[in-house]
Amino acid sequence: MNRTPVLSMRNIAKTFGAFYALKGVDLTVYAGEIHALMGENGAGKSTLMKILAGAYTATSGEILIDGVPHAIRSPKDALAAGITLIYQEMQLAPNLTVAENIFLGSELSRGGLVQRKAMQAEAQEVIDRLGAQFKAGDRVMKLTIAEQQQVEIARALHRKSRILVMDEPTAALSSRETHRLFELIMRLRDEGMAIIYISHRMAEVYELSDRVSVLRDGQYVGSLVRDKLNATELVRMMVGRPLSDLFNKERDIPHGQPRLNVHHLTDNGKVQPCSLLVRAGEIVGLAGLVGAGRSELAQLIFGVRKATGGVIEVDGEPVLIHSPREAIELGIGFLTENRKEQGLFLELAAQENITMATLERDANYGMLNRKKAQNISDDAIRLLNIRVPHAQVRAGGLSGGNQQKLLISRWVAIGPRILLLDEPTRGVDVGAKSEIYRIMNQMARQGVAILMISSELPEVVGMSDRVYVMREGSIEGELLGHDITQENIMRLATGVNDSHHQAVHL
Repeated sequence: MNRTPVLSMRNIAKTFGAFYALKGVDLTVYAGEIHALMGENGAGKSTLMKILAGAYTATSGEILIDGVPHAIRSPKDALAAGITLIYQEMQLAPNLTVAENIFLGSELSRGGLVQRKAMQAEAQEVIDRLGAQFKAGDRVMKLTIAEQQQVEIARALHRKSRILVMDEPTAALSSRETHRLFELIMRLRDEGMAIIYISHRMAEVYELSDRVSVLRDGQYVGSLVRDKLNATELVRMMVGRPLSDLFNKERDIPHGQPRLNVHHLTDNGKVQPCSLLVRAGEIVGLAGLVGAGRSELAQLIFGVRKATGGVIEVDGEPVLIHSPREAIELGIGFLTENRKEQGLFLELAAQENITMATLERDANYGMLNRKKAQNISDDAIRLLNIRVPHAQVRAGGLSGGNQQKLLISRWVAIGPRILLLDEPTRGVDVGAKSEIYRIMNQMARQGVAILMISSELPEVVGMSDRVYVMREGSIEGELLGHDITQENIMRLATGVNDSHHQAVHL
């Protein structure tokens, strides 16, 4: 590209005390471009964007807009330069109307009186341009998360922003809302806006981005244009090693006797009679399309859902599991799919989240054993490489990868015989995924039987010793050895027979 970039960040450095968060980072973005910014948690993406938005001041380096140096020392400076950052956590006043939020800080007034009708009419024009369904007079608290995002975008358009930064915008959206957001982003791109899109989701980056820049350990690694994008190169740039090394499944772990044996387990609804077996030291994948009944089967095993038939055996002995407490007493841990709503206690400390399942076991005559809880959490933080300044930090303030490792450490703490992992790496970056795979290998080597539910086919293929595939509430088949391929998993998951499986595209 020979034209002048709308944004050039040159040799940006940022220190916090003696710690370098950014070291000489460059970023170039053009008008009419969707530029994805990728990297592991802690790579410096958010720090770089906060410097651009004026929330932080760079220790050194310069920012150019249309080739002209700009001193951005505050959010006001960034807005004046045409830059808007839409944070992952919405920066809206929920008790105000959409129009009042769009004009917040720049209200129309005459003779000291706010011109509410004029603001509402002007705001509605921007809303209509977006194609949004809400009205300028609606209160923000009544809107969905997706609609609140549209309010943030409308505010950026009203300010005539030329550079829009979106930080993990789809984290709380449904697939339909995500699709609508993508349509809007591409329309803004076509109108000439420069969009910087921060995401750890490869599929989104492939679908949206014209270029991708990668940060690692606070440094700029490089950029790829759209036709050069591939998962192997992106992973290598983000973590410094190729995709083939990511899973690092240990294939020499000996498999012992059956640890978990499920016979015809059913709830006569979501789960039809299902049978499966997991041996000590084995990682068994449970694959299938969304809605196939995988999570529900795991919930039956753990006692979250009530079974209407079937038998569960643990180490060869039939057991009755009517509640999660009974499952935990049998040495079964369950990592839920939705960590924030069903797993974590976001307002509690990391230590309290780690020891939640062992408090009763370790209590002395009904009194909490604080010393033992401290030791368990310290050991878990060290073992799982959970990046926290101390064990008392609030769980809700941690990155997605560290939150997931907190949950895994809760079940490691009980000394499990069986681990049920439902989407263990969903919503975490590549580096955290690699560490979670390392922990799974380590637990398997200690004789733990692991049943892993995953919608990521490369993960299922890369980490499983065997794979069961579910379809419409039933186990459709089992795959072993070289038969564990994405094509075979999809063939079973969709019910496509051998003669037609060529029609399945991955």
